[in-house]
Amino acid sequence: MASFVYVARETGSNREIHSSIEAATEQVAIAALLNRNMLVLSIQEKVSKQGRTSGGRVPLSDLVIFTRQLATMVDAGLAIVQSLQALADQTTNKVMRDVIRDICTRVESGDSFSEALQKHPKVFNRLYVCMVGAGERGGLLAEILSRLAVYLENTARLRKKVKSAMMYPTVVTVVAILITIFLLVKVVPVFGQIFASFNATLPTPTLYLIKISDLVKHYLLLFILLGGAAGYGWYYFVQTPAGRLFWDSRRIRIPIFGPIAHKICLARFTRTLASLIRSGVPILEVLQIVSQTVGNMVMEKAIKVAALDIERGEGIATALGRHPVFPTMIIRMVTAGEQTGKIDSMLERIADFLDEEIETTLSGLTALIEPILIVFLGVVVGGMVICMFLPIFKLPEIVNGH
Repeated sequence: MASFVYVARETGSNREIHSSIEAATEQVAIAALLNRNMLVLSIQEKVSKQGRTSGGRVPLSDLVIFTRQLATMVDAGLAIVQSLQALADQTTNKVMRDVIRDICTRVESGDSFSEALQKHPKVFNRLYVCMVGAGERGGLLAEILSRLAVYLENTARLRKKVKSAMMYPTVVTVVAILITIFLLVKVVPVFGQIFASFNATLPTPTLYLIKISDLVKHYLLLFILLGGAAGYGWYYFVQTPAGRLFWDSRRIRIPIFGPIAHKICLARFTRTLASLIRSGVPILEVLQIVSQTVGNMVMEKAIKVAALDIERGEGIATALGRHPVFPTMIIRMVTAGEQTGKIDSMLERIADFLDEEIETTLSGLTALIEPILIVFLGVVVGGMVICMFLPIFKLPEIVNGH
């Protein structure tokens, strides 16, 4: 049973009532209120803290498994309710299990599968719901679910590659920072006390290192707080529309990492566009959905402007070609797809090509980052060691002078 918040007016007293009602569906709730001689002015399902229903987010891997297994069951001829019940029983993720059971209840109450999915926007995004809706209308639900599973698997694989490529440099950088802080706080001050007892002039690099050590030792907590505040401020700024536009317009221009981020957005754009066009979703609705899932605000604005041009009668390639964020190679291949009537296949090929380029770039970047990090560690840690040992090399002069 779902809970609905409503505003209604009593037909006898003309009094406006704000309250809630428990019912299986919205239609059942409206019928129950009408039986109470109430004219429903507005009604909506009660929103919980985690979303429109009690479910929260689920990992992409669980969504991939759910979609793949459901596609197999539907293709085998099982009813959608029976398939959902079986998946709910075997799912280990509690949130996913509750979501599947809620969807099953809604479908049994008369909602379509896509309408039931729409009640869980944190689990099933608009792309997912629209493709399922197109499959229901065309009688190709099993085929659409299979395409969705392939799309989600490609997305998960690309995300895993990016995470694995960034894991090594991230860990090494964190370890290097921790070692540097430990040396500055614990080791350098000991050497500083020993050198101070000589009452001699120390080499300039050693003096600077000791001063830096004193600053870090006395103001380490302040530096951590300032760093945390700066990180939180940047995160908050990026969440705003202006901040997101600022960051998205610059991150695709960053040396080395910028082209990778740009290709990831392009791969997501072309693969999503291909999946929706192949599923029979109208092109204007396709572009609206793709603009929300591409993951870059610059590209999102370009797609929305292109959608307006397409609505006026222009071709997809012509409309997209006006925006520099889309490379010439993609525009030419989209043009060829429009001319041959196989734009979905051409977009799929572009996405596969971009995925291969991303994988190759990430592999080369991982191989390049390793020696760079080694050099970085050598310069930082080695430089500190040299600064501390410079007075020892001049120890005879210091002792004689003393």
